[in-house]
Amino acid sequence: MASFTRRGRADDGGQATTDRRILLAAERLIEQGERYTEITVQQILAEAGISRATFYAHFRDKTDLILRLTAELRQQLLDMARAWDPGAGEDGADRYTRFFVDVIALHRRKRLLLAALREVAGYDAAVRGFYTADLEGFDEAVLETLVEQQRAGKTPADLDPAAASRVIVWGGAQAIARHIEVDDGSGDAAFARELGWIWWYGAYRRPPISKEKAQ
Repeated sequence: MASFTRRGRADDGGQATTDRRILLAAERLIEQGERYTEITVQQILAEAGISRATFYAHFRDKTDLILRLTAELRQQLLDMARAWDPGAGEDGADRYTRFFVDVIALHRRKRLLLAALREVAGYDAAVRGFYTADLEGFDEAVLETLVEQQRAGKTPADLDPAAASRVIVWGGAQAIARHIEVDDGSGDAAFARELGWIWWYGAYRRPPISKEKAQ
């Protein structure tokens, strides 16, 4: 009878090391500016110094690779959003500005990786779902804080929190992507300030709409 040996922690550690090696190799190729769709598995194999069999033992395909490559970044951005507390004080516009300075800096450092994700999301349903789930999670976090601020009487009762969160989250994400595409970084501080003040005074502390204006 054949004997079977349970894989131990050392094997698990080896697998994690190989995973990381492949991920870093793919990221290096992306950072060289080549479109992700044009990067071949063979290029990744050569960059990582592994065999084709090893690659497919760790990743199903290039789609699986880009999803796992961006998962950590996605979680980092979501954690930043959830850690922001609108109830921490009335200096929310300035705090949001600092928040967006950090968000934009992270997006700029990883701009080619994020561009690769958006590129694949344009034609791959699995990646598109992953990409939109990221923004949906951010949207939910912002919606929750808007509702809490409404209940506390600090955000106007006539604000539609679901609509407002959708506008500032999804619109903000598109604005950040466009800004990084056309700006060399010199305008990051001004952009973060405008975004921070729009979020705070356009939603969280927006003046109530009078009945006359609503008509």
